[in-house]
Amino acid sequence: MTPILSFAVTGILILNIFLAIALIFLERRDATSTWAWLMVLFFIPFFGFFIYLMFGRRLREKHLFRWEGRNKIGIDQLINHQMTSIEDNTLQFRHHEMEKYKDMIYLHLRNNDAVLTQDNDIEIFNDGNAKFESLIEDLEKATDHIHIQYYIFRLDNLGKRIREVLTRKAKEGVEVRLLFDDMGSRRVYKRHFQQLIRYGGSVEAFFPSILPLINTRLNYRNHRKIVVIDGRIGYIGGFNVGDEYLGKAKKFGYWRDTHLRIEGSAVHPIQTRFLLDWNQAAEQEVEYADKYFPEIPLKGDVSMQIVSSGPDSEWEQIKDGYLKMIFRAKKYIYIQTPYFIPDVSFLDALRIACLSGVDVRIMIPNKPDHIFVYWATYSNVGHLLKAGAKIYIYDNGFLHAKQIVIDDEVATVGTANIDVRSFKLNFEVNAFIYDRDKSHELAELFEQDLLLSTELTLDIYRERSLTIRLKESMANLISPIL
Repeated sequence: MTPILSFAVTGILILNIFLAIALIFLERRDATSTWAWLMVLFFIPFFGFFIYLMFGRRLREKHLFRWEGRNKIGIDQLINHQMTSIEDNTLQFRHHEMEKYKDMIYLHLRNNDAVLTQDNDIEIFNDGNAKFESLIEDLEKATDHIHIQYYIFRLDNLGKRIREVLTRKAKEGVEVRLLFDDMGSRRVYKRHFQQLIRYGGSVEAFFPSILPLINTRLNYRNHRKIVVIDGRIGYIGGFNVGDEYLGKAKKFGYWRDTHLRIEGSAVHPIQTRFLLDWNQAAEQEVEYADKYFPEIPLKGDVSMQIVSSGPDSEWEQIKDGYLKMIFRAKKYIYIQTPYFIPDVSFLDALRIACLSGVDVRIMIPNKPDHIFVYWATYSNVGHLLKAGAKIYIYDNGFLHAKQIVIDDEVATVGTANIDVRSFKLNFEVNAFIYDRDKSHELAELFEQDLLLSTELTLDIYRERSLTIRLKESMANLISPIL
């Protein structure tokens, strides 16, 4: 070995040591994630350093989302009022059965400033064609503003159709703001919306790359899917914008997802979430205006909270809500998720629920869109089979729904998968719904999907091939940083 090469190798080893020290003592990650990154640093010297810079650095921007208009709509006062009312048992619930879930409502108020609204009407979509036809119809009727945010916005047939509608509405004088994630919407740029911008629309990318292919915040993506129309109609759920979400991609086939159309006071916190995200991404911030938070006449009687989470927060708010649901379940827990790579606390909660006699059923896809994630998912459901959980493989295309229902009483639908990425790294948003009818409707959709699924029994799982076992083992090693 030449002196120069020897010097370089020594330098790389010293650099790895310093990085390891920083990782252990400065980043203060959980032990599992720390060990995973230590393996990357020491088994892939030099290149591991750049992998860590791109994917491993923690987000330290604690005040990433700011909006002065928050105080003007009275959020803080309403939160304090609802918390105090729960503490002294004076909060009026529209449905008496909600009383037993006031601790969960209180959790979201304290943990995420998630206001409880009780006057909502919800339409549930589990088919992309129906969801986007409804969305486009609502966009066409917009008279004041359209706020639209997606993790993935493809400029294929569906994307171009929506772009055309947005451009036409901007030409009519409607305020249009479009926000997409820079990594989720790869190969989509602001220049692709020149006509929309020419007519007064605004387009922004979340956490854009400073240089092509170089993004120091690559690991922290805005996974939210939000639409607000005239401050009166809101959409939230799992569908992105692209032809594959209409079932037109041969790789995936039919796309099974869950999305909500909401009318009622819950649109206001959805609007707040959009404006917070928009003001982070845009050079010109949106200031408070009454038109963004109009008075909404009584639309329904569904109660719900809009809960957000992200790497800018110390706590994992959506995961905490998921755990609270699991702890409260007495009869059943129905889970649909494309990725199932939870942490130990989540696995333990489900295992305890199984062993306590709760009917735990988990549905996952039969095909991967991310290969390592798929085999890590397969391994995790295998552990729960031993505790008595029932696992189903959805065979009718690709399952992308992020949905949990318990006891025909509480449900959640949104953007957060059950994995470390959604719990800690991505910016996510979920609706937590306290309503018997809507929870029952979501449970019925789950049961209909059972007819299109194959049960993975413990005997079948134990008979899996050596190749699958090796894939699971490899995926489990890196699952803390997937």
